[in-house]
Amino acid sequence: MGMTMAEKILAAHAGRAKVEPGELVRAKLDLVLGNDITAPLAIREFRSLGAEAVFDAERVVLVADHFTPNKDIKTAELVREMRAFAHENGIVHFYEGGEAGVEHALLPEKGLVGPGDLVIGADSHTCTYGALGAFATGVGSTDLAVGMATGTAWFRVPDTFRVVLGGAPRRFVTGKDVILALIGGIGVEGANYQALEFTGEGLASLSVESRLTIGNMAIEAGAKAGLMPPDEAVLAYVEGRAVRPYEIFLSDPDAHYRETLEIDLASLELQVAFPHLPENTRPISQVGDVPVNQVVIGSCTNGRMEDLRLAAGILKGKRVAGGLRAIVIPATPAIYLEALREGLLETFVTAGAMVSVPTCGPCLGGHMGVLAEGERALSTTNRNFPGRMGHPKSEVYLAGPAVAAATAILGRIGSPEEVL
Repeated sequence: MGMTMAEKILAAHAGRAKVEPGELVRAKLDLVLGNDITAPLAIREFRSLGAEAVFDAERVVLVADHFTPNKDIKTAELVREMRAFAHENGIVHFYEGGEAGVEHALLPEKGLVGPGDLVIGADSHTCTYGALGAFATGVGSTDLAVGMATGTAWFRVPDTFRVVLGGAPRRFVTGKDVILALIGGIGVEGANYQALEFTGEGLASLSVESRLTIGNMAIEAGAKAGLMPPDEAVLAYVEGRAVRPYEIFLSDPDAHYRETLEIDLASLELQVAFPHLPENTRPISQVGDVPVNQVVIGSCTNGRMEDLRLAAGILKGKRVAGGLRAIVIPATPAIYLEALREGLLETFVTAGAMVSVPTCGPCLGGHMGVLAEGERALSTTNRNFPGRMGHPKSEVYLAGPAVAAATAILGRIGSPEEVL
């Protein structure tokens, strides 16, 4: 019997001809990632191990993105600790200040991840990179410390859950709607410790940006990773960016899948996830009257150019509803600059929205948009747990950039067709 993409990547990095689900393997890592929340913990553990230097100064990436620009003394000290460690070890890819962006948008943009890579990151949304054909997964800070020291990690080979995409999405529907619909169908535990593999003719109708969004939220279905076979669009994205040689791994025709699910993109409506789980999804036609206090467009899920262009196209010539706060956060400095040059930032500001420098900020209730008691937000971010964006008695609704832009205009959750 053949192997899936996930199994092939793990086998290759473990120096094995073949692996099977359930096996424990020790595998060599292509990249190790930490941020300003998780890296300081890992650095302390790294020192307690007695490690003298990182395994490879070009394969450890540290990004200050969650609480930066530093929101208080404590976060400033966390970044200082990370900065000192980066300088001590000559880490090439340390990003802060004007060079930093939201990590899971920044790394693909800079070509630090590519097809066939095996990546761990002390952030659960590291699975984003599966959109490029990598096996990428989140780990704890202790595993990050060991990865930085040894360049290896232990994995239990996961089963694979195949999602076959057919057709092409209608106007305004993006990868965010695809992944929300999937999570709504199988639940937040529907793919526990499995690799989600997205395939089918419909995949070609989704942009690389949309695919990165889908990979990003694989963890919200409990998945260990979310992978997609690299096609011409992915290779065009990777070419000219990749800092290392890469290898493409594709599932064998006779590979075993634990489960297969089909999604018809042509029949998919815009989706909204209600509090307090990403699985509480409803099509836009069944949302009803839900007024909100805040709209956030950004994050590692939806802060890329495709998202900003889509939102700006809806907001252009219109105004944000009175009493509503609209916050737009380009995910990286390069995206910010491109949006500036295209006039998108002017569109947002003219409409009455606030534009932030790249940061995770409000996504985790860190800063730049924390919610008060009883407030509601419609956000393009990836989680809506109780207290996720602020007060435990606030509410977060999840959607894509088109619904977010329409909601900002309407003052309630709504469809772009209502405002265009």
